[in-house]
Amino acid sequence: MVSVTRAVFGDLPLGAGTVEKFQLQSDQLRVDIISWGCTITALEVKDRQGRASDVVLGFDELEGYLQKQPYFGAVVGRVANRIAKGTFTLDGKEYKLAINNGPNSLHGGVKGFDKVLWTPRVLSNGVEFSRVSPDGEEGYPGELKVWVTYTLDGGELVVNYRAQASQTTPVNLTNHSYFNLAGQGSPNIYDHEVTIEADAFLPVDEVLIPTAHSGKNCSPSTASLGEIASVQGTAFDLRKPVELGKHLQEFHVNGFDHNFCLKGSKEKRFCARVHHAGSGRVLEVYTTQPGVQFYTGNFLDGTLKGKSGAGYPKHSGFCLETQSWPDAVNQPHFPPVLLKPGEEYDHTTWFKFSVA
Repeated sequence: MVSVTRAVFGDLPLGAGTVEKFQLQSDQLRVDIISWGCTITALEVKDRQGRASDVVLGFDELEGYLQKQPYFGAVVGRVANRIAKGTFTLDGKEYKLAINNGPNSLHGGVKGFDKVLWTPRVLSNGVEFSRVSPDGEEGYPGELKVWVTYTLDGGELVVNYRAQASQTTPVNLTNHSYFNLAGQGSPNIYDHEVTIEADAFLPVDEVLIPTAHSGKNCSPSTASLGEIASVQGTAFDLRKPVELGKHLQEFHVNGFDHNFCLKGSKEKRFCARVHHAGSGRVLEVYTTQPGVQFYTGNFLDGTLKGKSGAGYPKHSGFCLETQSWPDAVNQPHFPPVLLKPGEEYDHTTWFKFSVA
């Protein structure tokens, strides 16, 4: 059984609307989601002693989400992740997007799907949010109708994304929750054991765009294409569990902010597992998406005051953003990211919590 309750979370400034909070509760999970950005604001999971802790970073009040902050818990779009130089060409026409992350466009632009009020509809076991992204919003072509549905099933939070376009447009939707299985406000995630079921990853340049092929063997036609690299023998080989802190030290890496390439198919498949030995909590992620961005909160710096006054320093949360690959609209050999009129974008990600 799942209960769904609805309450006011806060009012937007200048009479721009009321943000509601929807609380979904099963025997194993309690999830709070607000209509601003379809944002997960709390996710309570029991440990092996049966004690519940909130395992996502975020804020107590609406004001926290309205300030400049790193997409805590939000749905990001129209295109999640980075588009190089904020430009792409479709049918001979060049589109220019807002540049909001170094030289690139990130997570839909200046006012992406995370910074708008969505229309909610209560379901028996969850909540559906919808909106229409107008033609030209943030520079993207065509009108896009979008539905994001959160449902609970025991220990599983299921997120489904659907979209329909009036004109061909890139679409890539994900949820940007930051998790800490020790409980939000815990100082770091170094004691988390991580597994990612990926044989390949996308190396990135200094502005976090997939890097061009290098080496003598590449023809001029592929010279500018993003490289797909094997994880074998690198810090990115997470196919067997690694303890994050030790692993980062061993390979002298500052953290992860990379797309891992999953086996290509539209079917539900295992993507990642994170285990926190101290509490016994386990998060498993399954998805229909071709990639997952594993991000270890490298840009968190402790300046934001989170729930119950928690500071969120570097590496105090991790994201597993299931997605199409970054800059795919400019990379013809990456899995396709274009949605055409008459088609439906339809992807699902499952977050399954348990104890071990």
